[in-house]
Amino acid sequence: MGYIGNQQAQGFSKTPPKQDLTGATGTTLTLSHAVASSEAIDLYINNVRQEPTEAYSAAGTTVTLTGSVVASDDIYVVYNALALQATVPPDGSITAAKLDPNLVLGGGSFLGDSGGGTADIFRVHQSELNTSVTIPANNNALCAGALTLATGVTVTVNGNLVIA
Repeated sequence: MGYIGNQQAQGFSKTPPKQDLTGATGTTLTLSHAVASSEAIDLYINNVRQEPTEAYSAAGTTVTLTGSVVASDDIYVVYNALALQATVPPDGSITAAKLDPNLVLGGGSFLGDSGGGTADIFRVHQSELNTSVTIPANNNALCAGALTLATGVTVTVNGNLVIA
């Protein structure tokens, strides 16, 4: 059968992997790949496809059968869209070009000539602090404009406090 759409370049198996479990006994089977649900695999016992959630449940590397199998049963699993890898970007590898220009960090935003971009000069933020904070001795902190502390909120400064 032909493939319609963009071919996945990496990360997924083009042909669903098959695992032979013949020789297993009892009501549980062990998978070689972890799955999130029963629908992530097709389970066959003696070449008869079993119905997910009715004949078995699957989570992680365990399949629990509603019945029992014996060693002479022909058992195999076909994985559906098995992810072969997960890509985690290395620390420090995400650049500003990869971020949404409207991304708001720290509950504030920037205003100025570029309409919210990195060339803007003014940092705007809320005027009331609703969470207690501690500023470590080796950090600098800045607050501009009038600031109100909500009831019960404390600001702890470790080190020297200079208010100018």
